[in-house]
Amino acid sequence: MNDLTKGSPLKLIFFFTIPLLIGNLFQQLYNVSDTVVVGQTLGVKALAAVGATGSINFLIIGFAQGLTAGLAIITATRYGAGDLRGVRRSFAASIVISILMTILLTILSLTFVDPILKLMQTPASIYVNARIFIRTIFAGIFASMAFNLLSNIIRALGDSRTPLIFLVIGTVVNVALELLFILVFHMGVAGAGWATVISQVVASLLCIAYIVRSIPLLHITWDDFRVDVKELWDHFSTGMPMGFQLSIIAIGTMVMQAALNSLGTDSVAASTAASKVDQLCSLPMSSFGVTMATFAAQNFGAAKYGRILEGVKKTLWLSGTFAVAAGALVIFFGRPIVTLIIGTADEHVIQLSQTYFNIIGSTYLLLSVLFIIRNTLQGLGRRVLPTLAGVGELTMRVFAALFMVGAFGYAGAVSAEPLAWLGSCAILVPSWIRAVRQLRNLQRSEEVINDQDDHQSGTPVPADGTVPAPKFES
Repeated sequence: MNDLTKGSPLKLIFFFTIPLLIGNLFQQLYNVSDTVVVGQTLGVKALAAVGATGSINFLIIGFAQGLTAGLAIITATRYGAGDLRGVRRSFAASIVISILMTILLTILSLTFVDPILKLMQTPASIYVNARIFIRTIFAGIFASMAFNLLSNIIRALGDSRTPLIFLVIGTVVNVALELLFILVFHMGVAGAGWATVISQVVASLLCIAYIVRSIPLLHITWDDFRVDVKELWDHFSTGMPMGFQLSIIAIGTMVMQAALNSLGTDSVAASTAASKVDQLCSLPMSSFGVTMATFAAQNFGAAKYGRILEGVKKTLWLSGTFAVAAGALVIFFGRPIVTLIIGTADEHVIQLSQTYFNIIGSTYLLLSVLFIIRNTLQGLGRRVLPTLAGVGELTMRVFAALFMVGAFGYAGAVSAEPLAWLGSCAILVPSWIRAVRQLRNLQRSEEVINDQDDHQSGTPVPADGTVPAPKFES
């Protein structure tokens, strides 16, 4: 386990992020391997079918990721405060909530697949394959929820390396099974879906085995599951907004996917391939963001408020520098990578992909700010803010779908992403400015308390002889 409340903030953040980054890279390879294998073996239409379900997938799986990340924030805060009993109760409460939400999500997603695909104007030429693929993924929601919960809990205790190892193993299993199911068993796009589900099951089992063998702190008993309503509500009210945030973003993405579908198969295929490159290039920025959630939560629990501000400032510089470099990379070198992914020299698809890179790559700096600020505020326990930021993104994506696509075609559809980032930042930045003032006030209060402990005889105290306990306003 790794205590993020001691030592150089930038050094801790950097080395915590490296395994997280590599882990996220392999997480993306789950999706990239689907794209490459499907594109190379089954053709552009099958590739478009997988890509057309991306926003639906994000709607459900993204909710699971956000929910479990929110639950782990409470675990990280208690770990930073040294409340070991509270850590176990938090883990137990997170398991209960995750099981209930898995059941609900599985039922709802499988029930409404067809209405959603039709609402999104999925082209008839790819409808059947899109339906097969996404139903397979939804049947395995339990695997995604389990791995996300377990890996987030392990990271909450400061260990970002072990989930990386399990992701690597899962990715290797995923690629091997895809090749087996598609090339040998001829299962089509369903093979790609089942390979992803099975690989997540394997990664989840490895997490469980590791916890049982190596993390006594998380060895929960039936007594830990005797959580009261308040305990469950604290976790539910922290996890749900983060889950809803990603789902709201996904709804906006679905609106844009519907507009994109109306532009034809070439536009869908170009965005599917280009977005894979984009996701890989943006991983360091998102990884720094995830790190800041854990860093902020642990240090807030330890009442080290100044460290939070120092960590954010230095990480913004580090992530921003990478954003500029990544933007240049996708703009100048994205074209040959897309050609490799789609396995064809279709010039129209390649040109559309370059349009995607020009627009997205030039706005990466905005995205880097979004990731750092949003995740830090989440780590501080801001519960409603993630949902509000998601609404900002949704609003801008709807605007792009209604007005930008009609006016600018494919370029208008791609512009939805930077517009969404701008809408989210418009909500997050003012909230962060208020949070900075509160953290500084809390730090001053903590310094007064520490000064009293060190110099009880020489430091004036209030008339009642006490110093009010610091409180962060959410």
